[in-house]
Amino acid sequence: MTTTRERTEPVRTAARLPIPALLALFTAGFITTLTEALPAGVLPQMSHALGVSESATGQTVTIYAVATFLTAIPVAVATSSWPRRHLLVVALGGFLVANLVTAVSLDYTVTMAARFIAGAASGVTWSILGGYAQRLVGAELKGRAMAFAFAGTPVALSLGVPVGTFLGQAVGWQLIFGLVTILSGLLILWTMGKLPNFSGQKSAERMPLRQLLRLKGLRTILAVTGLYVLAHTILYTYIAPVLAGVGLEHQVQWILLDFGIASILSIWLTGALVDRHHRRLVVLSTVFFAVAASALSLGSASPVVDYLAVAAWGLAFGGAATLFQSALMAAAGEHADAAQPMMVTMWNVGIGLGGLIGGVLLAGVGSESLMIAVVALVVATVLIVTFARNHAFPRRTR
Repeated sequence: MTTTRERTEPVRTAARLPIPALLALFTAGFITTLTEALPAGVLPQMSHALGVSESATGQTVTIYAVATFLTAIPVAVATSSWPRRHLLVVALGGFLVANLVTAVSLDYTVTMAARFIAGAASGVTWSILGGYAQRLVGAELKGRAMAFAFAGTPVALSLGVPVGTFLGQAVGWQLIFGLVTILSGLLILWTMGKLPNFSGQKSAERMPLRQLLRLKGLRTILAVTGLYVLAHTILYTYIAPVLAGVGLEHQVQWILLDFGIASILSIWLTGALVDRHHRRLVVLSTVFFAVAASALSLGSASPVVDYLAVAAWGLAFGGAATLFQSALMAAAGEHADAAQPMMVTMWNVGIGLGGLIGGVLLAGVGSESLMIAVVALVVATVLIVTFARNHAFPRRTR
């Protein structure tokens, strides 16, 4: 009989990309992002069905992010010894249950509870995706494997959410959540058949969080991630009023499509180049974002300038998750799995603060202040990355 230890023993890494296994990770990221963002596209329909205001329904997105933020580190610590495939299957089971309840529930409290479960499952998923992808391949393919796994997010934002929104308006929002439930179930079966079951970390090998933060470069990487995501969230969340300020309020959907296409291109370029040119890509990502934000902040009403600026923003952001995760894992070394939840937490802090700070600025000062804040934040990331060449974003990957 096969023992648990035998089943969870690390397998030999692949000399080329193991597409079936990476497809499981890609789809997990896709489901995570789609589950998070889909309520925003069907907000009026959900509001009517649940019998609450659109503002209250919008909190289904907020509670998702809050759950991810609150649970990522505690759950990761509690499950650090679990075999990785077992943990991923449990997280996918959380999405299945949460989306199923969302699809059939007409009670606001029950729906919010389901969304909290989904957010917790998101924290688990994001905490292990990067490490899982890297353990599947040899050293020369780690960056490409991570880029493949993280590509599910831009694909979900640029294609999944718009398609889900259209279908939700055409055939009903509950059916869409039902389809995501079915996709989660199919992914569980695929994961069990295609992903090797890597072992977790033994208790004696775990490094306390305080010691992790003392690793050279780690705090710098987390700070850059937080600032970068904060700037992105402010701009993405409030892109409509920003465009209205330059007379392009009727082109929001096309602007976002432009962003999505550029993000997907960025994922492909990052995957192709990250293993050889990691630092250069990080620098380019922050610089492109700074240039794009500066162009938009000038108040240009030229569609050509604005579309080019948004495309540069998409090129900057699409590969950012891969770049920052790769830097974190290189800095953390053998403690990468323990450090990943910190990245998840910092990412969600940026998202949460972005919505809050952007809303305060928009209500108190106006859309011009949004772009000033975005430019200031991104310029700060450019400066930090430029000088963090020894440990956080070294010239050569460790």
